[in-house]
Amino acid sequence: MKRLVLTIALVAGLPAAANAATCEQSFEKKGNPVTGLRFIATTNVPGMSAASAVGQLNGIVAAKGYDILAAEQESGTMLIEQPQTGKSRSFPIEIAADGAGNVRMEARLRAAMGVPEAAAKAEMCGILAQLKGGKAGEALAAKGMKATTAPGAPIRMSVLRFSQDITGEADKNSAAVPLRYKNKSFTLYGPVAYVGPVGDSYRVEWKLVSNVLTDIVPGRSSAGMNVNCVLAKGQGPYALQLKPGKHAELTGTFDRLDYGLSLVWLKDCRPVK
Repeated sequence: MKRLVLTIALVAGLPAAANAATCEQSFEKKGNPVTGLRFIATTNVPGMSAASAVGQLNGIVAAKGYDILAAEQESGTMLIEQPQTGKSRSFPIEIAADGAGNVRMEARLRAAMGVPEAAAKAEMCGILAQLKGGKAGEALAAKGMKATTAPGAPIRMSVLRFSQDITGEADKNSAAVPLRYKNKSFTLYGPVAYVGPVGDSYRVEWKLVSNVLTDIVPGRSSAGMNVNCVLAKGQGPYALQLKPGKHAELTGTFDRLDYGLSLVWLKDCRPVK
């Protein structure tokens, strides 16, 4: 398993006996591939507060490339996700930290997603094994809370798939979309619907062309949001030669979601040569 996504859910009153076993020994697999697998890992680190656990985990998962949607030290809660790739969508993992050094991580895979149990155990327990208690942990937590996940390489996909993916996610929770897509780059391709000025640049809006097969893909909305790509400076000559109906493949960075207007904006877009 390349990555897992973790959410630190508050663990209240975990029995001390439950933490006597090692992370590997207490590891649990629940659910099934049809409805969605769940993997649960737990550990106990003496002398570690909930705030310290969150701070340390923020640094650990940022270094591993996870998307961090929320990291709240006061409540001991965190929500992170496995980043989307060209072949698979993201999924969340929940982690729980209390004031007695207990931490619980729960990965919630989407329906039809499969991850070997051994790989999930190695990844999740490997993360928890890096936690430390006492002053050493506090120092790591202070440093870890300043860490951010570095942007990955652009993800290439059709503009229709991108639109359907982001629409389905926004319909479930539009507030999570900007956090999930922040600083992410995409290479999108499809037929052009419109080219026009915006500010001191130009925007390209794609035409969303779907068919019976694309509309029945599980987890994707059939009616996607319109996608606009604001071209980077110096791309005027390209924009002025681009016509509706012509194929365009552009690489840009997620800028914002206008959910009420059914619009997704990318910035600093450049044509793929």
